[in-house]
Amino acid sequence: MRETSQPETERSNQLRARRLGIDTRDEAVVFMRSDCHVCRSEGLKTHARVELTSGGRSVVATLYHVDGDLIRQDEAALSEAACDVLGVDEGDMIEAAHPRQVESLSRVRGKVHGQRFDETALRAIISDIVAKAYSDIQLSSFITACAARPLDFDEIVALTGAMLDAGDRLNWPGRSVVVDKHCVGGLPGNRTTPIVVAIATACGLVMPKTSSRAITSPAGTADTMEALAPVDLDLAAIQRVVQKEGGCIAWGGAVHLSPADDTLIRVERALNLDSESQLVASVLSKKIAAGSTHVVLDIPVGPTAKVRSVAAADLLAAMLADVAHAFGVEVAIVKTDGRQPVGRGIGPALEARDVLSVLQGEAGAPSDLRERALRLAGVLLELGGAAATGDGGELASRTLDEGKAWEKFQRICEAQGGMRRPPRADHHRPVLAAGNGLVSTIDNRRLASVAKLAGAPDAKAAGLELHVKIGTPVEKDQPVYTVHAETQGELDYALAYVAANADIVGLLSQ
Repeated sequence: MRETSQPETERSNQLRARRLGIDTRDEAVVFMRSDCHVCRSEGLKTHARVELTSGGRSVVATLYHVDGDLIRQDEAALSEAACDVLGVDEGDMIEAAHPRQVESLSRVRGKVHGQRFDETALRAIISDIVAKAYSDIQLSSFITACAARPLDFDEIVALTGAMLDAGDRLNWPGRSVVVDKHCVGGLPGNRTTPIVVAIATACGLVMPKTSSRAITSPAGTADTMEALAPVDLDLAAIQRVVQKEGGCIAWGGAVHLSPADDTLIRVERALNLDSESQLVASVLSKKIAAGSTHVVLDIPVGPTAKVRSVAAADLLAAMLADVAHAFGVEVAIVKTDGRQPVGRGIGPALEARDVLSVLQGEAGAPSDLRERALRLAGVLLELGGAAATGDGGELASRTLDEGKAWEKFQRICEAQGGMRRPPRADHHRPVLAAGNGLVSTIDNRRLASVAKLAGAPDAKAAGLELHVKIGTPVEKDQPVYTVHAETQGELDYALAYVAANADIVGLLSQ
């Protein structure tokens, strides 16, 4: 019997790549015609997965069917994430196949039913996550299992080690003390890191600071620093800058530190589900991967911060200290006020201007940002051996007031590629108080949402400027904050959210 002729691409399960510019963030997605042989074989299943291969690279992608003529029968339209992993250009050939079973998912199901993770299970899970074998739904099951059945100490240590070993590591030969500082997050405008790095390195400590970009917040440290200097430094560049200036403020993603972390955080935030065990593994795996030996950890506590009570902060602090000790890292934990944003700016450029005003000693610099940075820097100087116990705060203050921190910060920026002037938004509008009274509450989460809807962090100049603090007396129609946007449409979009959330800044009538 003679075989029916068919195109070569169909016989070999090959398809021609299309790049439609679809951004699905980290999740790899592929779109194919419903009458394509791959779609017909897989069937119209919810979140079907296919393995795509090109030039020795492969990725497991979620398959969506498309009717009509947008895509040809012999084409596969890839999301930007899938294109980046495969390294393909428009028209390149890719091969599709039914993916292997993700064996580590059975260990996730075991956790759901009450079984413990062992080290082997967690290494397999993290390895598959880094290889992008997990869909967002499967990631959600892992995160939910860890939250519903919290990890014990040994499981957290194993998870930290698995996340650490899945990525690159920085080494600093001859350095017995390498310091770092980290905030567990949840507090807009809390941009103390650039100030602390400048003070610590000006006092002779080594501080190779690698920071995250924002995932769901208006700005991460890397976003704010990028408004002032380049942060996309590779390993060689980080080592060069640190060798020259003693420290840097770089984006950790460029050196592949703890690569599972950003993926897990992204899905956690979408679920609005924070697992203390994963937070501990997340924070410490990145610090250890950066080569840190002594770390100050900032835990803001407040009703709309990530950590909402002193009891929860104490529990988290103990967990962080115990796991850090298991990896030979010394930590000092500082619990800080998380009831309201720090500084005035929320958004990369606005926060960068706050940082500059503190470093330059301007009379109008936000005092809360200055005081918080000095407190953390003082603890770090003592932990790292640059100051005796009890003397760190005074040394930090003197280093800032004498301009030494500002001089060091400028040198770090120049070493990273040159200092920049933070941009300013073309569109802005104040939000006015609805009546007279005292500011009684500020909702960190919803205020951060305003800044994000205005375009931050992708639009560097976007965000908002806060004009009041808790306890500030205000009169009707007085500006309480000003929204900044790079386009009128983004400004209007953010203000529509403000109109629907009139109590973001709460007033106590007098």
